Amino acid sequence: MQTALTREQKRAIGLLSIGTFLEYFDLQLYIHMALLLNNVFFAKTDPFNAALLSAFAFCSTYLLKPFGALIFGYIGDFIGRKLVIVITTIIMAITCTTITFLPSYAQIGITASIVITMCRMLQGMAASAESRGAEIYITESFNPPLQYPLVAIITVFSAVGTSMALGIGSFFTNERIFGTEHEYWRVAFLLGAIIGLVGGAARTSLKEASEFSHKKKMLKARFSDNKIAWDEDLVKNKFDQQKVSLTSLAYFFICCARSPCFYFIYIYCADVLKNDLALSASAIIYHNFWVSIVDMLGLLFLAYLSSKVYPIRILKAKFILFFACIVFFPIVMHSYPSESVVFFFQCLAALFVFDDIPASPIFYRHFPIMKRFTYTSLLSALAKLMTYVITSFGLVYATKYFGYYGIFVILVPVGGLYYLAVRYFDRLEGAKQAFHQIHSPSS
Repeated sequence: MQTALTREQKRAIGLLSIGTFLEYFDLQLYIHMALLLNNVFFAKTDPFNAALLSAFAFCSTYLLKPFGALIFGYIGDFIGRKLVIVITTIIMAITCTTITFLPSYAQIGITASIVITMCRMLQGMAASAESRGAEIYITESFNPPLQYPLVAIITVFSAVGTSMALGIGSFFTNERIFGTEHEYWRVAFLLGAIIGLVGGAARTSLKEASEFSHKKKMLKARFSDNKIAWDEDLVKNKFDQQKVSLTSLAYFFICCARSPCFYFIYIYCADVLKNDLALSASAIIYHNFWVSIVDMLGLLFLAYLSSKVYPIRILKAKFILFFACIVFFPIVMHSYPSESVVFFFQCLAALFVFDDIPASPIFYRHFPIMKRFTYTSLLSALAKLMTYVITSFGLVYATKYFGYYGIFVILVPVGGLYYLAVRYFDRLEGAKQAFHQIHSPSS
């Protein structure tokens, strides 16, 4: 049982964590500045259509993720996890550079909308593959129980990147400092481009994930011993025959969970603050910055807790606490509508959001090594694309007809499927442990 890190392992964790921070800083800059930047790169319109536009701009981040999952999944499974991590960091730097110097809609018309949408698609594709690669890299390089908090640390640094993006965005959109008509926000994207290039260069010094490297060497040795040329398709189809259909479905449902929660916390509540409480774009960005701080601290606590408590138990507790809190949101908002009430429920939702953290290493281990990157990346990409599209556009109409209660049209069915999926993996782990106990040398 591994309980301490070597110097080389500490260095790897540092590079992966810093790289993930840079990726999510770049990705989240636009998401949290969308209320301002949509007016720069898209035509101005009425509030309802603006909400639809906001939904589209948000969803565009996830449109290329399934294609990215296939491309980077192939690279990650047959060349290496490390290469994916380096490539995706460079992609983020290039897209941030493009956004920095992209003219506005007023200057070049629909071309600005098309280019910014393509940049958002590429960023979503790259960030998803990068974080997945980092988590799988750690899962395959460390053993439980140390594995759980280390993988959770990657998510913590993604939250740090989000908070930094909000902090930088809040500063550069501050009307008291810069006024209402300026383009200083471009400096934030230029900063993202620079740190992205630095991160990509630093990660080239990483070694390959040990479990993946060992598996690949073993298979190549078997091919060599039998005088057979190395064939990736043969490896995929003959040497990793583990049945994962039901496991894939369960993992898909788990990946569906975080999307509507994230959308509620940062996008839906931002629309409430803007349309119902008349807050400015800069005020909302500043407001969400403090929500992200609470989110980050909650993730840090989860990372610590996962070293003491079995991660599946943590997931079940978070699920119950999330709905126990959020059920009161419509009631309180009808009686006491205010920024502080919205902030309170955003923080509760951020602390108890139901997702895969900190149990993701458990889920990864139930997929074959040589298909692990492709399977988990593609399932996550499809789940997030589907749920973000349904949530983004669904909530626009659900809240139009049901008010604040409209959030449950999405959250309740997604939550039910999530809970069933977590129970499925809990049973898988129980069966696996029982099998090892029966077949252990001491038994």
